[in-house]
Amino acid sequence: MAISGKAGEVDTGAAVAGIKSWTLDYTVDPLEITDFADSGVRAYVVGCSGWSGTFEGYKEGIPQAIAGPAITLKLLETQTANQLYQDEAFITGIHPSTSFDGVVSVSYDFQGTGALTVATA
Repeated sequence: MAISGKAGEVDTGAAVAGIKSWTLDYTVDPLEITDFADSGVRAYVVGCSGWSGTFEGYKEGIPQAIAGPAITLKLLETQTANQLYQDEAFITGIHPSTSFDGVVSVSYDFQGTGALTVATA
């Protein structure tokens, strides 16, 4: 059964107002270990994992700090317990945008620093 994202949230110690979407990239580095015994078929082992992403929405209040100390970042899919991703992260970029006929918006880039707690429900 699909989950509606309408109750999602970004929390950096408190809910960040105005946010309408977030994206998370959780990756692992494949390390090649191919040798002559592999008969020309590439072989890999798992290396380091990492995570980063963005969140965006409409500007409401003071923007998040950049290049500050790590924050505890929570990316909630819904308001249901265990439907979130969380750990320490740095805000690495802030991208405000405005036009004469639009709403002021802002997007943020973040880089995780630590083992990501992954949504389980």
